[in-house]
Amino acid sequence: MTQKLLALLVMCLSLSSLWAQDKLTISGYVKDAKNGEALIGAAIAVPAIGGGVVTNDYGFYSLTLPKGNYKLIFSYLGYINQEKEVALLNADLKLNLELAEEAQELDVIEVKAKREDENVRSIEMSVNKIEMRTIQKMPALLGEVDVIRSIQFLPGVTTVGEGATGFNVRGGGVDQNLVLLDEAPVFNSSHLFGFFSVFNPDAVKDVKLVKGGIPAEYGGRLSSILDVRMKEGNSKELDVSGGVGTIFSRLAIEAPLFNEKGSFIVAGRRSYIDVLAKPFLNSDLRDSRFYFYDLSAKANVRIDDKNTFFLSGYFGRDVFGAQFGFDWGNGTGTARWNHVFSNKLFLNLTAFYSNYDYRIQTDLQDPNPQDAFRWNSNIKNYSVKPDFTWYVNAKNKVSFGGQSIYYTFEPGNATAISGGESRNLGLPKKYAIENAVYISNEQKLKRNLTIQYGIRYSLYDYIGPGRAYTWPAQTGERRSPLTTTNYQSGDRIARYGNWEPRFSANWGLGKATSMKFSYNRMAQYLHLLSNTAAASPLDVWTPTTNNIKPQVANQVALGLFQNFNDNTYEASVELYHKTMSNQVDYIQNSDLLLNELVEGDLLIGEGRAFGAEFYVRKAKGKLNGWISYTLSRSERKVLGINNSNWFPNRFDKTHVLNVVAIYDLKPRVSFSANFTYSTGTPATFPNSKFVWQGFALPHNFNDERNNSRIPSYHRLDLAATIKQKKKIFGKGEGEWVFSIYNVYNRRNPFSVFVRQNEDNPSQTEAVRYSVFGSIIPAVTYNFKF
Repeated sequence: MTQKLLALLVMCLSLSSLWAQDKLTISGYVKDAKNGEALIGAAIAVPAIGGGVVTNDYGFYSLTLPKGNYKLIFSYLGYINQEKEVALLNADLKLNLELAEEAQELDVIEVKAKREDENVRSIEMSVNKIEMRTIQKMPALLGEVDVIRSIQFLPGVTTVGEGATGFNVRGGGVDQNLVLLDEAPVFNSSHLFGFFSVFNPDAVKDVKLVKGGIPAEYGGRLSSILDVRMKEGNSKELDVSGGVGTIFSRLAIEAPLFNEKGSFIVAGRRSYIDVLAKPFLNSDLRDSRFYFYDLSAKANVRIDDKNTFFLSGYFGRDVFGAQFGFDWGNGTGTARWNHVFSNKLFLNLTAFYSNYDYRIQTDLQDPNPQDAFRWNSNIKNYSVKPDFTWYVNAKNKVSFGGQSIYYTFEPGNATAISGGESRNLGLPKKYAIENAVYISNEQKLKRNLTIQYGIRYSLYDYIGPGRAYTWPAQTGERRSPLTTTNYQSGDRIARYGNWEPRFSANWGLGKATSMKFSYNRMAQYLHLLSNTAAASPLDVWTPTTNNIKPQVANQVALGLFQNFNDNTYEASVELYHKTMSNQVDYIQNSDLLLNELVEGDLLIGEGRAFGAEFYVRKAKGKLNGWISYTLSRSERKVLGINNSNWFPNRFDKTHVLNVVAIYDLKPRVSFSANFTYSTGTPATFPNSKFVWQGFALPHNFNDERNNSRIPSYHRLDLAATIKQKKKIFGKGEGEWVFSIYNVYNRRNPFSVFVRQNEDNPSQTEAVRYSVFGSIIPAVTYNFKF
């Protein structure tokens, strides 16, 4: 298959050389004039042909045109446009450009760093980009800027509730989102049980969420891609920024390297709840540890015009405990090489390492315990990923490449100590390899019609050493294995392959209107085992095995996009429908932890999700923001659950309304507000009870799953940002951010459960559990110099 793809590319390259005999290519990089950062998605327009291109994730562009004289217009929202007259007569041309920010635009909020009508013209649909300067002005919990909580205000994105790890996209689970930090996967994107994300805002450059029409270069998850890109560092001068907040502080340092041929950034954060609380704790708790921290770093060096190297990494951890404690964290490392083979062929070669692990220990203060329990678990990835972009001509852009990932899973390495004697309770490691190749083409068929079509093929091997079981047919009850087979290191236990076609189309209906359509098929070979109301840091990742099949999803989406009043207002309506196979569910009272026979507690079913997303954004003026409304349904059908009928997912929310408003009163003063409303999530409540010896025993007599809903969720947040007039040390800038979270003191339910009444055990009562039940004010001071 790989040989066929290569043969096709060679043939296309040969034809391209014939097509391009009377054409020449102009290419280069577009960067920020102030700090040298590459501008992602900067537009290069050619009025003579009524089209153009945008820069890639590294600021590179390439445009092939017939010989002649042209005017090029370089633009990027919030920056001064530049026009260049070029003569493409005898040879290809290299043109690198730096754009300067417009001073009057510094306080204007933009959601997308692209040309004004990009939402209408682009082939992309179901894609949202949020600039960090937008996120930084939105009200936030305890005044701390947060990437994950900010994207939850976008259409189609939800969460189970406050304190829930991860997020849900278009009816998918939290494990069905591929969260990338400089292309390395992050398996737990939250600090402090979901209250804060692992992404330091001082180190983040670009945030992009892809919910549908997913390009062929992406794979491995069913629902979405959250692509977070770190800053490259200021290549012009030393830059120091940070902040002191209610719960933690931040510091970032950027500086040039090798006479402005490179740059670096180092950014760190640490919470100090433990430091503030220590004086108020008794002697038994003085050594308690309650904190989280993270460190982000990146460096790059430009060897010459054709070669640039990048090295980036992240390490973060949450630590909680006194005599008993646990901790968890992510670690990633990414190395990338950008190489320009020619004016038309660009390569990005990526190698990454990713590790997520957690540990539990009951003997934190005793080095030689007589009784203790210790447990650790992890998932590690090692990957190589070449991605090529071939700018064939002004009407065709071909992307092709591949990826190889090696997985190791440690579901649980546990030791129990009793009376000074230890006993190993751990489970064996599991191993897998996932390979993929892809090719796609973005083609402009007519002035008002652009399509993108591609194919991805993924091949997965579950390998030894290990032990494989076979099981009886699924019934809804716990099963015992029928046979057991042992495999040696490197033996193939199971193999799966999936073709994953992708297609998108943009049909322009006018200068400011377009209709878009997309289809994508995705395969996922990882599964998150969790039977709690919301995912937690202690959930277990497991690979696809001979019994647990790969998840597969098919999604179609149709959208209408229109801008009004000279692109001041952007509006869109998107309809989507998604089907999912091989969805993992669980028997009643399933045992998921330290259980080698966990497959006997799993149930496999199918899922479906459908909905409509409405989005209106104001992009210009002193008042900016957006309103989004999502009407959706997410369901599952599993043999042995809910009488084998369809039932709503735990994270299903029928109605979700989000409002974000940011008002720039003066150049130094701005106000912002968030409001969110959502239908309550489904829950399973008893519909009858037994009374035995005076004690009530709640019971669900017809075995219904998620037969009711908890009360609806709604919240209002406010914030004000005031910039200092006086410079710090003569050059630096400072600002105060005042915020109020949950302004009207709403006690939103996270869950509702039924229990016996303490005073009268023959009676049952419903109890609402809320994470926040009060107003939460906060003050943060940010600085930059």
